[in-house]
Amino acid sequence: MGSELKVGFLGAGKMAAALARGFTKAGLVSADRIIASDPVESARSYFSKELSSKTSAANADVLKFAEIVFLAVKPDQVNDVLADIRGGFSERHLLISIAAGVPIPRIEGALGATARVVRVMPNTPALVGASASAFALGKNARPEDGALVQKLLSAVGVAYQVKEALLDAVTGLSGSGPAYVFVLIEALSDGGVAAGLPRDVATKLAAQTFLGGAKMVLETGLHTGALKDMVTSPGGTTIDGLHELEKGRVRAALISAVRAATEKSRKLGQS
Repeated sequence: MGSELKVGFLGAGKMAAALARGFTKAGLVSADRIIASDPVESARSYFSKELSSKTSAANADVLKFAEIVFLAVKPDQVNDVLADIRGGFSERHLLISIAAGVPIPRIEGALGATARVVRVMPNTPALVGASASAFALGKNARPEDGALVQKLLSAVGVAYQVKEALLDAVTGLSGSGPAYVFVLIEALSDGGVAAGLPRDVATKLAAQTFLGGAKMVLETGLHTGALKDMVTSPGGTTIDGLHELEKGRVRAALISAVRAATEKSRKLGQS
């Protein structure tokens, strides 16, 4: 697959560059078979510096060069970009959209009745090869299109195929979730500083604790409750800390955060 694949990005921002880096690092596509378009010169310069790949100010150049095309612009730019590429979009193209909240039918309607579309919700840890992504297939997307997207996204983390109706929930959980994690790491670091630790040490300990906890969940297969109980000795320090978290309604706050972000994603998709 990698030797013949040509990949293009409509939008040359950090997420586009992160995905492209992951593809090249995994050997799925070489840098000389990647192109990105962006009207902003600084974005094109950033992409070229990161990838040593072609860039252009014209979206049409992406469609001429590549058959796999990522729509990597902000939601409010989607309509204009789709209108711009409609004339050059053909049956040979697969459009993979990472535009948050933009539903597949809107994209299909803008590109034509036969357009092959896959909608993806990645998250920013793609920048460090640790994305948690989900994707849904449009009505014309083929099974092999889904397999290709799965392989591409797996180069920058993990990916799961879901129904499109669930992508708003994915947005609320893993799309917005890194921000929740950063707040929690910062709060733990604040706690360490309050207890006397230097800030740099407290932040690194907090971040490594999240990393280690996540690896235990993913690699042991144990229920999170069982893992929590492994840390919680009778009459020990951890149970007192957990009691404070319960008094602060941390669980409820996180559930509410995911639900609120999910609902906002739904509203964005309807606008």
